Amino acid sequence: MLSVMVVDDDPAILEVTQLALERAHEISVFPVSSAREALSVLQKSSFDVIVLDYDLPEINGIEFLKILRSKGDVTPVIIFTGVGREHAAIAALNNGANFFLQKGENTDMPFIELQRMIRHAVDQRFMGKAKGLTRKIVFDLINFSLDAEFAIDPDGNVLAWNRAIEQLTGVPSQTLADKGNFVYAEPFFGKRQKMLIDMVFFSEDSIRKARYMVISKEKNGSVVAVTRARKPDGTEWTLWMKATPLFDNRGEFVAAACIIRDVTSTFKDVSIEEEATNTIHPAPESTKSESDVSGSSFIDRILGKAMVQYKEGVNLYSRARNYRAAVEAFDRAIEIDPKLPHVWNDRGICLRALGEYDEALKSFLRAVELAPGNAEILYELGETLEQMGVLQMNNKYLEAAVETFKMVVNLLPNNMDSWNKIGICLKELSRSEESKFYFGRARDIKLWKKDTPVPRKRNDFL
Repeated sequence: MLSVMVVDDDPAILEVTQLALERAHEISVFPVSSAREALSVLQKSSFDVIVLDYDLPEINGIEFLKILRSKGDVTPVIIFTGVGREHAAIAALNNGANFFLQKGENTDMPFIELQRMIRHAVDQRFMGKAKGLTRKIVFDLINFSLDAEFAIDPDGNVLAWNRAIEQLTGVPSQTLADKGNFVYAEPFFGKRQKMLIDMVFFSEDSIRKARYMVISKEKNGSVVAVTRARKPDGTEWTLWMKATPLFDNRGEFVAAACIIRDVTSTFKDVSIEEEATNTIHPAPESTKSESDVSGSSFIDRILGKAMVQYKEGVNLYSRARNYRAAVEAFDRAIEIDPKLPHVWNDRGICLRALGEYDEALKSFLRAVELAPGNAEILYELGETLEQMGVLQMNNKYLEAAVETFKMVVNLLPNNMDSWNKIGICLKELSRSEESKFYFGRARDIKLWKKDTPVPRKRNDFL
């Protein structure tokens, strides 16, 4: 008979799991309600398998797993949880979990699968981790994710292609299963080529040279980037990707996984190609206070030289798409007169296009400070917060974007873009039902042909 410790803080789950596993009289269950209690028990007893909940009080499942493995305990561990977050599954695998199983609404099926995993885990312990078992773990990991995600093995063959990515691309998993030679790139780029998933061990410079705008690169090897691509039908789209290397509990690289999202509507104005292929230098400090402005700068203000620089910047980025040179022109205008809100606003637009979001946000906030009731500035601030929220998967930025776009519709009740943006942000926040109202309002404005566009100061000079 197999001995299994089940760790879960929910007494009802413990009772049901024990009854389900002991029904066949092949498994003996030792129920434990906390990670601390489990660690105490393991000092005196050993088990064939540990079944572990992810969301535990004080010490969660991943922390428990780290403590266990740091002590040299190789007891097979199965994470059995209702948590559906991608990072939880990856953390479980990278810290030595043998399997990851999601609790489902069907009361029988998860326990049938759990029994199978327990037997496999015991076999694995005595036979060693087979390649086929590793593939199964990765397959379960990817299909557990609610994001559009796929995985490849170290040789570049497709290990998993989940349902969400089938819906995104229209390509069924059986079409790509076990295929290599960059065939998985075709649904996104219309041709076979290296993708971000193939570059998890590349430097940031190398990734940029492949025409990606790198957002972040973490110590564990995960990299987040945005790129433009052309679908097989010829239409263009913008893709947000997060690629992550996966390792087994011996530290061996077993696969790479990649989450992909279509962010075309959010990043239609971002200059990905320019940021990806050029070295980005920090924007110069141009925030002199009025007391710091010299007499010559005062005269320049009187003569309107700040506006001359502003016009030059507008032409540089609107016509020539030279965002870096435009920022320099705006900085010269700010040096002459730091109290021109539209200069700070357009400077922020250029920095955002270059992918320098933190600096862009500072510029927009300064513009709002100078002109708090300006619809154009508020809209650009909202769009920046939206993009930062999507790129960084940070709900705080998305919530701030919603409030900012609401300020715009208070000023311009028939601005279709702002209503639509609120809907997009709410959808990203998983508030789909609430978003329907705002999408509906945008649709009605379009049908009524009553759209009130946001006025743009730069149009005065174009």
